Amino acid sequence: MSRRFFVGGNFKMNPCSVSDKKTIIDVLNNADLDPNTEIVIAPPALYIIPIKSLVRKEIQLSAQNSYLKTSGAFTGEISPTQLVDAGIPYVILGHSERRTLFHETSELVGLKTKAALDATLKVILCVGETLTEREAGQTTAVVNAQLQAVVDILKDPSYWSNVVIAYEPVWAIGTGKVATAEQAQEAHADIRQFLKTHVSESVAEATRVIYGGSVTAKNCGELAVQPDVDGFLVGGASLKPEFVEIINVNK
Repeated sequence: MSRRFFVGGNFKMNPCSVSDKKTIIDVLNNADLDPNTEIVIAPPALYIIPIKSLVRKEIQLSAQNSYLKTSGAFTGEISPTQLVDAGIPYVILGHSERRTLFHETSELVGLKTKAALDATLKVILCVGETLTEREAGQTTAVVNAQLQAVVDILKDPSYWSNVVIAYEPVWAIGTGKVATAEQAQEAHADIRQFLKTHVSESVAEATRVIYGGSVTAKNCGELAVQPDVDGFLVGGASLKPEFVEIINVNK
């Protein structure tokens, strides 16, 4: 099955000014982008609606987080229903920074994923191991446990048609270290095997599994040709002109 290549840009808590935001969007708007690649950017919540009106129509928007309730007394949160109403199609959930800094458990990530999908959002679901876990040979077990918490809640396999899985080894995020092409392929193949075993073969074949962790224009080429690497979730490089080169890696 052919899976459309996917490149997401997670801006995180950047940039810090409206003028810098405009500079980033101008680069994308003026670039010759590969029409065969699905492109999604995730700016900070404050900028997401203004950027929606500025960015070219083939670039989709994503929130960086959403809550498991549709409304209520949850100060500081954004509901998936609000995102849908604002015309935002995607949300990133389970990012390691949410898991570590804000103590989100895999079970909470599962609940938030179901709430987002029930609201008709598409989900970029992040999983990945720490350096200690990798060195202990626990990568597959850790990632499978993170996925199992979501599988346990998404009882209907049809949910997975709106999920993109982002494998992001925690030790490679923002460190300048990157998984080798072989390490990425092995982890992605294991994720696909998990889906085949615990959801269905068709879901395993159709679900895009993308790589994140210090992706740059320099290293994206060897990663992109791996059979189970269906794209990237890009952090720091998504704020730079080289993001265009990553988007166009297959062009």
